[in-house]
Amino acid sequence: MRSPSPATAWSAFARTAVIAAVAILSGYLALAVAIDPYDSGRSRLFSVGAVRPQGPRTALAVRGRDPAFSGAILGNSHIQLVEPARLAAATSIPFVQLSVPATGPGEQLLILDWYLRHHPTPAALVMAADDFWCTDDPALPPGKPFPFWLLERDPVAYALGLLRFNVAQEVVGRIGWLLRRARPVAPADGWWNYEPDYLKLGFAGDARPAPGAGAATPDTPEPHRAGPFPAAARLATILARVPAETPVVMVFPPIHASALPRPGTRRAAAEQACKAAIAAALASHPRSAMLDERRDTPESHDDALFFDQSHYRLPVARPLADAIAAAVNRLRARPAIPG
Repeated sequence: MRSPSPATAWSAFARTAVIAAVAILSGYLALAVAIDPYDSGRSRLFSVGAVRPQGPRTALAVRGRDPAFSGAILGNSHIQLVEPARLAAATSIPFVQLSVPATGPGEQLLILDWYLRHHPTPAALVMAADDFWCTDDPALPPGKPFPFWLLERDPVAYALGLLRFNVAQEVVGRIGWLLRRARPVAPADGWWNYEPDYLKLGFAGDARPAPGAGAATPDTPEPHRAGPFPAAARLATILARVPAETPVVMVFPPIHASALPRPGTRRAAAEQACKAAIAAALASHPRSAMLDERRDTPESHDDALFFDQSHYRLPVARPLADAIAAAVNRLRARPAIPG
């Protein structure tokens, strides 16, 4: 019997390798879909309505679909210290924190879309806008990596996202976690009190630079943040899906006085124009209110109340939460909107 030629042998080996690779990839993908590593609800086979301790970027999938929370807080680290339990106590609405650090309007509006898909009639929504919302880029690009695939409507895009190495690691990690009797879980309401973490990093005390010790805030607008403001238009579009009776509160979180623009400057005018655009979009929803805390106040001059120019501490976060709750309650007390 003649031995196959080298070309024939190589061709057979290549076919076998391709078939094996496809089989392994298909097997992994089937396993990953079934395990649903971030409990997004796409597979209920191993869903427990929770995930192991992890960052908010991925934990938001299960939090955003949790039926226990009829109210949501959305934003980034500039609203993260607002405690959902404090809002719940003041409004009787169970809130979930869906804020994700280092995100802008593109990511946050996608998170809102995810939340609305699972809560089409929310009891209340709280959103936070900062200078990232003032971008003039209609793509609303992310500043940091973000798992857009995890919140995708397209199942193919979701499946492709599962093919990432870090996701494969989470698939393995979740299997081990599911097999444990005592499972540590990420907080269901999503609140992350990062104050202890900042304190460990030295963002307090005499050793750290004062929030206002850096260079003076320029009088000119930041590049690409002087208008137009496409995030406002996107906000109006998604608010059209929110029931008219749902209170929606938009917050401009506090910043240190040293980061505020000087009155009368082009930077101040650009910031005011951005706020006005967002306010106009918000006004398209009949039961809405804006809390502008991004302004000069006695507290904004107190270095002890800030970790840096844009991250305030709990003594600021708590009254801010109370003000948000009061706004929600005022909106709920308004007469019913005619159908």
